[in-house]
Amino acid sequence: MHPTFLPRIRDFYLDEMKDHLTYTHLARRTRDARLARLLERIAAMEKGHAAFWQRLLEAHGQAVPAPRVSRLRLWVLGVLTRWLSPLWVIGLLEMGETGAAEVYHRVLASGWLDDKDAEQLRHIILDELEHESAFHQASREAGLSNVRDFVLGMNDGLVEILGAVTGLSAAYPGRPLIVAVSGLIVGVAGALSMGIGAFISVRSQRQVNEATRRRLDILFSVAPERATEEFRRRLAEDAGLPDAVSREVAGRLGEEGSGLARLLVQEDHENEWRSALFTGFAYLFGVAFPVLPYFLADSSASALLGSVALAGLALASVGGAIALVSGISLRGKVAEMVVSGFAAAGLAYGFGHLMQWLFGVSP
Repeated sequence: MHPTFLPRIRDFYLDEMKDHLTYTHLARRTRDARLARLLERIAAMEKGHAAFWQRLLEAHGQAVPAPRVSRLRLWVLGVLTRWLSPLWVIGLLEMGETGAAEVYHRVLASGWLDDKDAEQLRHIILDELEHESAFHQASREAGLSNVRDFVLGMNDGLVEILGAVTGLSAAYPGRPLIVAVSGLIVGVAGALSMGIGAFISVRSQRQVNEATRRRLDILFSVAPERATEEFRRRLAEDAGLPDAVSREVAGRLGEEGSGLARLLVQEDHENEWRSALFTGFAYLFGVAFPVLPYFLADSSASALLGSVALAGLALASVGGAIALVSGISLRGKVAEMVVSGFAAAGLAYGFGHLMQWLFGVSP
């Protein structure tokens, strides 16, 4: 084994133990018995993965580090689990995942492990893919939009309107109310646009799925072999399975038309009205932070300082919450969100000055 791989093994062990302790903690605090069993199963799975990396460390004479889980993090997770659906908390956890399956696959492809260990790692990769799929399925069946959508929607509204009011501040330095009203109009229009876009997207996808499902029902009734062949083609082209394997799988599943139809057409659990309202309000919530100071200040310059400060605080708070719950770098996540927001604001401010100079806009 390459010596530079040993520090990564320690990191893998600590990550798996952290996940084990986190999911165990959530399982004890959820009132949903079915979800508790799922979390307990995933926690046991993660402990088994940690045991694999622990064995590799010990085999190479390395000390096994003590697992570290922030008590504050567990406390926050416990509070969120009691006040929100545990699936929302899982959504937050998934936001901070670095893609364990992808990382482990790169390790597998590197050739650092012998055949026996490589085979075990293949099973671990399958476990990681399974638990991601299980969480996703549980969230869809519960009819919950992913918390990622809220964070992204709020971040869109905050960053876009921060850029807009910053640019308008440069053009109207002495007219904060004009900036406030303009920013609010743009924000409401953006929220409506995103909400309508989400509504149309979800409804259109459902209509496409229903049309495809009806087509498959007809196809199964008049020519079941054609439906089986279509599934075989998708396995070969989309999933990349060898032709012999795809033919065998499609042939076996083709004996039951309804099961094959479920695989070919994804079930719809998302409601277009809820999706539209959720997305629109998330965007509008983000708009409030950069716009509010312009309704209260006497000049655009002072309002700009308040807007930047309030937006920065909101971005840092969201980034900090994601980092705390997900267990990723606090400094890195906060910096990522704040820098991206302020970069957009800075570019917009410069563009506002450019427009004032080009068109002679008077304050």
